[in-house]
Amino acid sequence: MLAPLEHAPLAPHCTLRIGGPARYLIEAADEATVAEAVGWAAARGVPVRVLGGGSNLVIADDGVDGLVLKIALRGISTREVAGAMEVTAAAGEPWDALVRHTVERGWAGLECLSGIPGLVGATPIQNVGAYGQEVADTLSAVRALDRERGSVVTLGPAECGFGYRDSRFKSGAPGRYVVLAVTYQLSPGGAPNVRYADIARDLERRGLARPSLAEVRETVLKIRRSKSMVLEPGDPNARSCGSFFLNPIVDASTLSAIDARAAGLSMPRWPQPDGRVKLSAAWLIERAGFTRGQTEGPVGLSTRHTLALVCHDGARARDVAAFARRVRAGVEARFGVRLHPEPIFWGTLSLD
Repeated sequence: MLAPLEHAPLAPHCTLRIGGPARYLIEAADEATVAEAVGWAAARGVPVRVLGGGSNLVIADDGVDGLVLKIALRGISTREVAGAMEVTAAAGEPWDALVRHTVERGWAGLECLSGIPGLVGATPIQNVGAYGQEVADTLSAVRALDRERGSVVTLGPAECGFGYRDSRFKSGAPGRYVVLAVTYQLSPGGAPNVRYADIARDLERRGLARPSLAEVRETVLKIRRSKSMVLEPGDPNARSCGSFFLNPIVDASTLSAIDARAAGLSMPRWPQPDGRVKLSAAWLIERAGFTRGQTEGPVGLSTRHTLALVCHDGARARDVAAFARRVRAGVEARFGVRLHPEPIFWGTLSLD
């Protein structure tokens, strides 16, 4: 029989280390417990929030008035299919451990996603991506509990609705699915992805014309550590949720207006397949007058990366939201573009 914890602290479960308690908390180590917990909440009219690694999450100071279901399902299985390697990982597997597992075996496809905190179950929700790769490139199936149907379903890539840091799970039908496991189709002996300029430059400096997957992983971890984007004990920038704002993607007319405001500055940009252009949120923040290490009370910007908001002693969720609003307003006033947050907000908190 389920025995939910009541008024359970949530701050220890998220990387910002802030936020109030959950009205109820259940940790599920198997699929049966997930289904039982969802049924328990439905019978009582209690809303459900699914918690993974808490690395992309801002929890309100008054907490969550509902059931927080912490996913702790573990296990990795593999099978070879038509020359490819299908790797299925339970939703509670640590993401970087899975990436290391695949790199060590020479299976290409996830190497540039090294060092990203969190659990496997979050990767299709956010369509996690970095350094020229994203989960949508290799994902072949998502096994999930469909709360609407009351059954376990398997969704293929086309059914996931992937976009830039987005998916059906995040914005198309938020809350409908509880991810149980994810399958990725990788390439045994495949060449690593070295399209990203920072990776290519580092490999060239090291004289690695034909780098291995392990060497690319090492380079990615090196770059991420230089920006405090690998969560490590003792790092003063560790209390963050990574990139706080999405890189804006704009159409041609909006880009022209931003260029006019940029007053001749060389603004980085990346053309997208649909004709729009992706801009650097970090560049916009810096050119709007914000600097690395800038603080406002107990919160501020990382000393190593302008895009990361960090918490210091005494920080509260309302402080994070207030500072994020200030940054967003500064960018909008300077360039006329509105930044959107990457992390998810729980409870009564939002930037609007």
